[in-house]
Amino acid sequence: MSRQLARWVANLRYEDLPPAVVDRAKGVTLQALASALVGASMPAAKEALNLMREEEAGAGGVATILVDGTRMTKAGAAFVNAEMILAGGKWDTFRMLTHPGTAIIPAGLVAAEVEGASGKDYITGIAAAYEAMERMAADFIPTVMARGFHPGPVFATFGAAIAAAKVTKRTEDQINDTIGHCVSLAAGNVEGGRSGGRAVREGTSVRNGLLAVAIAKQGIPGGETTLEGEAGFYHSYAGNNAGKLTYSFTGQTRASLDAITEGLGADWLFLETLYRIYSTSGYNIAHVDVTAKLCEENDIKPEDVERVEAVVNWLETQYPSPAFPTPGTDGLARAGSTHYFSAYGVVERGFPMLRTGREGGDPPAVLDLMTRVALIPSHTQTLFGPKVTIYTKDGKSYTREGSGREFIWDFDEEARRIRGVVAGIPIPAAQFDQLISACGRLQGLTRADRLIQLTLT
Repeated sequence: MSRQLARWVANLRYEDLPPAVVDRAKGVTLQALASALVGASMPAAKEALNLMREEEAGAGGVATILVDGTRMTKAGAAFVNAEMILAGGKWDTFRMLTHPGTAIIPAGLVAAEVEGASGKDYITGIAAAYEAMERMAADFIPTVMARGFHPGPVFATFGAAIAAAKVTKRTEDQINDTIGHCVSLAAGNVEGGRSGGRAVREGTSVRNGLLAVAIAKQGIPGGETTLEGEAGFYHSYAGNNAGKLTYSFTGQTRASLDAITEGLGADWLFLETLYRIYSTSGYNIAHVDVTAKLCEENDIKPEDVERVEAVVNWLETQYPSPAFPTPGTDGLARAGSTHYFSAYGVVERGFPMLRTGREGGDPPAVLDLMTRVALIPSHTQTLFGPKVTIYTKDGKSYTREGSGREFIWDFDEEARRIRGVVAGIPIPAAQFDQLISACGRLQGLTRADRLIQLTLT
C-alpha cells in the first residue's frame, strides 16, 4: 500500500489537479494562516516558541516562525507553526477527529521556504498530502480513537511527511521509505487529556513527519508492507489488518484496505475537508448555522421557543469519543456544550468568530435556552449534519436537517468568512487582505514562502 501511495505522490503534477482541488488547497492554506495569526498571542503558541528557543539554542535558522519571524531549524519552525495554528482554533476538519491542515500546512510551508518552491509545487504537495492522509484515515478514525490513540496526530504524521517529501521532489522510493518510517514515528494518545494533561498534538506530528523524510533521504529503507502487514500500522492502530472496525460513524463493521488506494487521482477525498470556522469542537459548528438558518427561514424569535431537539451522530455526543470521553463532556448543558451552541444559533443567529464559548459574559437568553436543548444520538445521522427541530410556545414545530456539507465551500467564500478574525489578529487589515490575495493567486507565485512573509508583524 505504501508503494502505491508513493508512486502516485511522486508522479502527481500540478496539471493533474482538478480546479476544485487547487481551489481547496488555497482555502485550507488561508484557513491555517488565519488561525496562526489568531493564535500567535495565545499561551500555547508562546509556550511552543519558548520551548523551541531553549531546545535549539545555538542552532542555525533556515525556516521562519509565522507572525514572529524568528528563524529556526525546519523541525523547530514547523513545530511552533503547528502549535500556533492549533492555538488559533480555526482549523480544517476531516470526519470530525482529524485536522489535516494543522500539520500539513506547516510542513508544506517549511519545505517550500527551504526549497524555494513555487506556488504550483506547494499546491501539488498539499493536495497529495491531504489526499493520502485522508484516505488512510477515513473509515478508521473512530476505531483508532477507541483504542486510545488520537487519530488527529497519528494520521497527521503521514500528512506532514508526504507534504514535505512532495514539495522537495523526493523520488518514489524515498516517499515509500518515508511512509514506512512514519509508521514507527506516528503517535498520539488521549489519556493525558482525560486526566488533567494537555496533549501536544500535531506539532509533534510535524516534527516526526519531517524526521521520516530526512531518514528516507539518507537511503535508510522503510519497508514494503508497513501499512497492511501482519505487524503493520493497521494491525497496531486499528487492532487488525483485515479492515475489521470496532467503532464507526455509521455502524459499519468492516472497511476495505484496498479502497484506500483505489481511484487515486480520480476521486478526491480532499474535497470532503471542511472549515471549522468557529473555535469549538467541529461538530458544534453545524448546530450554530443549521439552527440559525431554521430560525431565519421561519422567523422564529428566541422568546417564542419552548425547546429544541437535535438528532446527532452518536459519536458527536461526547468528545473526543464515547469510548474515552473527556471529563466534563457528560451531555449536560453548560457553556461550551453542544446545547450552548444550538442556543446561540437561536438567540444570536450565529456565533462570534473570536470566541470559544468558555470566556463567560454570554447573553442570558443563551444560558436559559441551552437548558431546554436535547440531543438525541443516532447511528445513521450524517456527521456534522444534525436534524434540528424547534418547538415553539404556540404548539408548532419546525425542522431543518443539515447535510454535513454546510462548511464545505470555495476559496471566495472562505475569504469572505475568515475576514471575521481581523479584529483579533496582530497585522493590519490591509496586510491581511494582501495575504488573502496571495493565497487566491497562489499558483502564480514564484515562491510560495511569500505567504509566510505576509504574516509577519
